[in-house]
Amino acid sequence: MKNATSHFEFHISITALIMFLLKTWRASAFGVYGYLNFTRNGFLEHSKKFKPEDMEIRIEGKNCVVTGANSGIGFATAEALASCGATVYMVCRNKEKGETALSKIQSSTGNPNVHLEVNNAGLMEQKRVTTSEGCAFHFNYKNIRYIMCSVPSLKLRKKNRKKYLMSCLSYFQCASRFELNFAVNVLGTYATTELMLPLLEIASPDARVITVSSGGMYTTPLTSDLQVFSDGKFSGAEQYARNKRVQVALTEKWAEMYKNKGIGFYSMHPGWAETPGVAKSLPDFNKWLSGKLRTSEEGADTVIWLALQPKEKLVSGGFYFDRAEAPKHLKFAATRQSHAIIDSIVDTLRSLV
Repeated sequence: MKNATSHFEFHISITALIMFLLKTWRASAFGVYGYLNFTRNGFLEHSKKFKPEDMEIRIEGKNCVVTGANSGIGFATAEALASCGATVYMVCRNKEKGETALSKIQSSTGNPNVHLEVNNAGLMEQKRVTTSEGCAFHFNYKNIRYIMCSVPSLKLRKKNRKKYLMSCLSYFQCASRFELNFAVNVLGTYATTELMLPLLEIASPDARVITVSSGGMYTTPLTSDLQVFSDGKFSGAEQYARNKRVQVALTEKWAEMYKNKGIGFYSMHPGWAETPGVAKSLPDFNKWLSGKLRTSEEGADTVIWLALQPKEKLVSGGFYFDRAEAPKHLKFAATRQSHAIIDSIVDTLRSLV
């Protein structure tokens, strides 16, 4: 009996050691890979291969919804799309900041077709789960006549199209049910995209969804622990990385599920950019890489590029970085096979919506 117990304890310790070494490798590989590629120097080096004409495309008549649009990468995305002639809907949490950002974009671009929608994410007060930050929807609903919903088809007057559009941008739920990071980055992304499908289908074949993920997802595999940690030790940084991994896997799944609907699904990594969000959430990281981080505009560059390119140049379900398709897994990180559980994760998300 003692021998059996000792063997069991030894087995567990080996497993724990392996997991520790694997996590250490992922973090180390990510750090080195990131320092060489994700900083501003990496952007400047990669930009030598960029084609200026790729960003000279005009998109008048296109409608773009950009969340988290009052600052950082979201603001840079909204401003650039407005500069290209698009009608832009800025979805922001704070009315005052949103109005300031709206004024700046209208002034800098000369485009009057930029609009603000405020979705206050004060979950305890508003009981609202908003869309994921930096997720941009690119479509044209100029000729919409019918919207297919769970109720009979609705004929929309022109003045009501915007109202329906924005109703797709909020998923309401009791705040106490969901961990905040999961609610914003995973559940919000899933609910918004699924609700937008009728509009996106009408806008096909040029409709597309661009989800801003993060290189942090390289440090973790896909896991079914969406809101809790099985070991009971919650980590905000790891939870964020997990959620960003889910976004990449969801993008793959959407591309597969809706491949015949004329909608393109893309995820991307902006690199390490100096934004208000990074300064607030990762102050040590922000300080350590001071002067080496990308600007918000450089972080948004690939989002804009994905929005402007002909879909024939892009791979639906792909993960992009610096205007090129990028690997979704680091070597020897043992994360590739984890994407096999995405079906069960989608089932879970569907049950919550």
